[in-house]
Formats: sequence, C-alpha cells, structure tokens
Amino acid sequence: MARKIILTCAVTGGDDVADRFKAIPVTPAQIAQAAIDSCKAGAAIAHIHVRDPETGKPSMGLHLYREVVERIRDSGSPVIVNLTTGPGARYIPADEGVNQPAPGSNLRGPAERVRHITELRPELCSLDMGSLNFGKGALINIPAHVQAIGAAIREAGVKPELEVFDTGHVALALRMIEKGLLDPQPLFQAVLGVPWGAPATTETMALFKALIPHGSAWASFGIGRHEFPMVAQAVLLGAHARVGLEDNLYLERGVPAENNTVLVERAVHIIRTLGEEVATPDEARAILGLPPR
Repeated sequence: MARKIILTCAVTGGDDVADRFKAIPVTPAQIAQAAIDSCKAGAAIAHIHVRDPETGKPSMGLHLYREVVERIRDSGSPVIVNLTTGPGARYIPADEGVNQPAPGSNLRGPAERVRHITELRPELCSLDMGSLNFGKGALINIPAHVQAIGAAIREAGVKPELEVFDTGHVALALRMIEKGLLDPQPLFQAVLGVPWGAPATTETMALFKALIPHGSAWASFGIGRHEFPMVAQAVLLGAHARVGLEDNLYLERGVPAENNTVLVERAVHIIRTLGEEVATPDEARAILGLPPR
C-alpha cells in the first residue's frame, strides 16, 4: 500500500521580493486563494505569511492574518492552515555604536510574534527552533523566546511545526519536549539549503532523520533549485514534503513558476512517480493527530 505523503505549500513567504516576482500572492484575497488552489492541486497544508497589500513587503498585521484565515475558512476548503511565527526575528547590527540595529532589523518580543496564533488558533503554526546567520544579519531565536512562543502556542491548543535549520535546533527541541515545554508530538520540519544553514543534501537529510525520534512526524524541504530534488529525497527517506513560492520561484531552470499550483502539481507528480500518494487534508489530520474537521 502506498504511503501517504503530507504535502505543504508555503504560498508567499516573508522575503521582500514581491516587486520582482509578480506570481507571489500579496493581498489577503490572493494569499487565501493561493492556499485554496494549492489544496485543490494536492497540498494538505498551506503555510502562510502575510504582506502589506499596498507595497507587497512582509507584514505582521493581525488584521491581515485574520482576513486570510477567515477567507479560507469561509470558502469551505479543507486545507490545514499553518501560520508562521517567524517574522520579528531579523536583526542586522549597525557597524557603528553599541547594540544598535541597522535598517532592515525587525526584532519583536515573543508576545507580538505569537499574537495572531493566540487570536486565530489555526490548526498548525511554525516555530523556529534556533538562530541562524541570514542575509546581511541573522534570525535571532534565543531559547527563552522560543520557550515563550512555544508556551503560548500550547496554551492556544495549536500543534507546532518545529522548523529546524541545523542539528543544534533539534537538540533544543528535544530538550524542551523532555521538559514539557512543547507539544510532545510536534511536526518536525528540516529546512535545507538556506545559506549558512544545513545544506540540501542526501546526507544532511538522513542525519536529521537519525536525530528526530523514531515514529515522529517529520518533513523536509529544499530552498531554490533544491526544492524538487528534496521532495524526492524526503519521500525516499520516509518524510513528508513541502514546496511553494516562499521557497522557490522557478518551475525549472530559467522558467519562473506562474503560481503555487504548478509547484504543487510537480511535487505530486514526483511523489506518485516514486510509488507513493499525497495525503488529503483529512488524512493529514489523522497522521498528525489533529482533531477531525
């Protein structure tokens, strides 16, 4: 019997690239529709950031998250909504002065970063399990902030998707689970190919598999040109998979993706070619231990 692969589509992301790639959904209506369409194409989960509708730049606006979630719920789509808690971690130190941020920093406290989760209570939300050099600066996720965000997620009754960018992030996740600070049965998500993070290779994904407790739900994905090879590798190693315009803007070399749907369709083709099948949203709920719709 074919194994059921949970496919996530990360529909818009938080990088400031919407002005250069018109396929990226920007308004709440566009983001919600991208989630709905990705589900119709085979994605069980939609991973969601929001953007300023006027500028296309990343946003943390609660009203924007609310509109996206309400549009998806009102549509009747069975897609599992997975909201990010990643924004608010970017820090770029100034070259002059002491403890001064440079333009582009957006550090926020844990309460602000998780507010939309406690208000809207999606079925899933991401939680970055550590810090990482990123672009001109770093993503700062110190253990105390991870713990505070994780506590709020658990209090809201939301299952966390623990995003791990390196092996030390898995170690922190396991310690917090052991101490009762996180859901004992999270979804682990190994992020591969981010510059200065874990590389997108077979060996790295296999290492993550070895570190994650046997029997745990886990997934992995690759950034940019690594997206589709890592879909195949995830399937072969027993993981779930993810695609979407947050991670990769091209269907193939030199061919921009027209939308999220074509990326999902390509991933579905890879999964089925390898003899497995994509999980429906309700099957994904059962696999992850989420309540039925």
